[in-house]
Amino acid sequence: MSGNHPDLIYVTHEKPGSIGVDDVREQINDTIMIRPYSSYYKIYIVDEAEKMTVQAQNALLKTIEEPPSYAVIILITTNQEAFLPTILSRCVQMKLKPLKDFTIQNLHIAEKDADICAAFARGNLGKAIHLASSDEFKELFQKVMVLVKNVGTMDISMLLDCIREMKEQNFDIGEVLDLMQLWYRDVLMFKVTKDMNLLIFKDEYKMINETGEKVDYAGLEAILAAIDTARTRLNANVNMELAMELLLLTMKHPS
Repeated sequence: MSGNHPDLIYVTHEKPGSIGVDDVREQINDTIMIRPYSSYYKIYIVDEAEKMTVQAQNALLKTIEEPPSYAVIILITTNQEAFLPTILSRCVQMKLKPLKDFTIQNLHIAEKDADICAAFARGNLGKAIHLASSDEFKELFQKVMVLVKNVGTMDISMLLDCIREMKEQNFDIGEVLDLMQLWYRDVLMFKVTKDMNLLIFKDEYKMINETGEKVDYAGLEAILAAIDTARTRLNANVNMELAMELLLLTMKHPS
């Protein structure tokens, strides 16, 4: 590593779901006084920093009050309200917005595909570029579209077979949920506005309109809430088929 590149340290979580006091002490506090090996700066990156416990934040407090001149600590979060006021008062806050969709529309792919990749990547340019050229993502997308378009007519066993098939092909079930969420977001958006330009899945506006005519607002809210619940259950290691079956039942009978 040349002197123009900083030393980067990504703080990891000892326990899923939280960043504990031991994580902060062992990975930041106990190492920050060691000068960078081959660069001018030593940068610590704490992703999902809102997951720091109160004890972890307190343990970090003195370090961010008086860091060495070469040290930079970056706390990445989508929820600054999760931090203690003493932490916030000692940080320089930089608000970052998602990248504009046109950023990936220069990759020589169809506009509709660019819209989908940009929305799915949620502002992550590297992920958007990967998705735009990924045959695996295209296959996953097609399978999820078949499922959401036919959820009303397929019986639950057939729907679960689709989920099992995606799982057997090593598709990320979290990404399946993300695509479902984007689909029903479009259904709700079109039901409210009737503006096709606001849709992510513009080519599917007829099916999106039909779905919106069949499902009322309460039903759409129930489906979107069920997607979030399924995600929470999967993160808590609830049986995948059970979690998805409960979701699919809500999608079939939302009212």
